[in-house]
Amino acid sequence: MNAVHTRDRIFLIMKMLYEKSDENHPLATNEIMDFLAQNGITVDRKTFREDMNFLIQSEDLDIIRIKSSPNKYFWGERVFEIPELKLLIDAVSAARFISQDKSDDLIKKLIALAGKSQRHELIRNVHGTGKMKADNRRLYYIVDILNDAINQKKKIKFQYYEYDGQKYKVLRHDGEEYILSPYALYWNEDNYYLVGFSEKRQKVITFRVDRLCLPEILEEAAISEPKDFNISDFGNKVFRMFGGEETIVKLLCKDELMKYIIDQFGTEVETQTHSDGTFTACVSVELSPAFYGWVFQFAGKMRILSPEKAVDEYKKMKAAN
Repeated sequence: MNAVHTRDRIFLIMKMLYEKSDENHPLATNEIMDFLAQNGITVDRKTFREDMNFLIQSEDLDIIRIKSSPNKYFWGERVFEIPELKLLIDAVSAARFISQDKSDDLIKKLIALAGKSQRHELIRNVHGTGKMKADNRRLYYIVDILNDAINQKKKIKFQYYEYDGQKYKVLRHDGEEYILSPYALYWNEDNYYLVGFSEKRQKVITFRVDRLCLPEILEEAAISEPKDFNISDFGNKVFRMFGGEETIVKLLCKDELMKYIIDQFGTEVETQTHSDGTFTACVSVELSPAFYGWVFQFAGKMRILSPEKAVDEYKKMKAAN
């Protein structure tokens, strides 16, 4: 037999074992030979035995033979075990910064890494944060550009958008182009952030990746990270988590705060606009000092209207300060 025929035969055997076998579902000799015949390749038992010996002896594969009558075979260790794939699928499903279309595509690819008989184990209901998925379908390519810039140690420029009081996207500062020396991509509480040094502000700052517009890698070399810069320490200082009793809270906010409401609670948050440049938002939050501190940072531009417990606790916190 010629080399091409042998190569095709070996490839088909590997494909069948990878896709359709596992420890609990080994394939018998006759099943594999029938599969080859269905694909136009006829092989005698001697040649088949030689093929399987070759695969089993390969250091790069984990093909296991179960001696029986007939012999059975399965693909053993894989790149990812089922529990690992479940964790990755859960993370992709729950990640708000990944669009629904891209989530579905990534999950299909992850499921394909398992044996066919194990794939049903990966089809499960995954409950995320309840927040909307990102609607920026270009995010995947934006991340690729940012990653290239970080690896190449080049500056980048981009525009950045926010939301107005009517939930419309508007470019910040009339479309100003930001120039940044990118250091890292940081994932925090369902959002992806670009971390880098701004010469204009002379400090390390962050931008939401899904809010970037038209990022471009520049020829100019990026400014090196400060000697004392540590991405983990930076993330711990900049980002924080809430913790406490979950309650529906009604907030009265200035229109300029819509972007912060959407950042925290998603675009599906219940809001009602008013003619005086304010809006109300009904949000599900965890009552805690961290939440009250989050409201307090807006210096009176956000007020808690209800429930009474939240109003009273917030007043006590302000009085204590």
